Amino acid sequence: MTPRFAPFSGRTAIVTGSGRNIGRAIALALAEGGASVVVNGHRDRDAVDAVVAEIRAAGGRALGVMADVSSHEEVAGMVRQTVSEFGTVDIAISNVGLRRKQAFLDISVEDWRSVLDVNLSAAFYLARNVIPHMQRGGWGRIIHISGFDGFWGQVTERAHNITAKAGLHGLSKALAREFGPAGITANTVVPGAIDTVRDESQYTHQARERIRGEIPCGRYGRTEEVAAACAYLCAETGSFVSGQAIHVNGGHYMY
Repeated sequence: MTPRFAPFSGRTAIVTGSGRNIGRAIALALAEGGASVVVNGHRDRDAVDAVVAEIRAAGGRALGVMADVSSHEEVAGMVRQTVSEFGTVDIAISNVGLRRKQAFLDISVEDWRSVLDVNLSAAFYLARNVIPHMQRGGWGRIIHISGFDGFWGQVTERAHNITAKAGLHGLSKALAREFGPAGITANTVVPGAIDTVRDESQYTHQARERIRGEIPCGRYGRTEEVAAACAYLCAETGSFVSGQAIHVNGGHYMY
């Protein structure tokens, strides 16, 4: 089945952390628009397989790849597998995140490194391996999924996460500046309070109803709304947007 509206027809996308929540919504949106999609996860093979099956059932092309994106070797292997299956990589969306609630003086060197490896280094590894393919094609889209804590730092006891999330946008700007002449854009999408399945033990400091009351739109966001921002940037509609941060937060915070 060919989608009636296929802005990504002939394109191949890798979406890391796409077995559930925001990553899943992005993978489904790109597939609906005609892209061949690599669905990535690390631990939950069943979740990855379910997204792949959903895409294929709708007539799309998808491949599930289990890889720990905090490992350069595994990211490189995922990109090689993608190219072997689909021929190239045109779209790369780094979505994996690890959000630990730890007081600063309780963060060990190992904790610091593990959070930065997952939240920031993984985006570098993905970009480093896909950009040569994008350069050959003269076209590419790179998106980093950050978080508004990286812009506002609105919670305590997350120094490693806040640092990494802020660093993601710095990486977007650096890539946008260096690779714009090659037809490659790089941007950051910044979700606000989004209704997702998550480990509530890491969010004991955030009362859901209080947060809802702070959002001018009066509700939590949907994962599909974050995916729509990514789809806009990946289509030709976003071809003149690069090095920017798009905040999807219902007006909760305004930058």
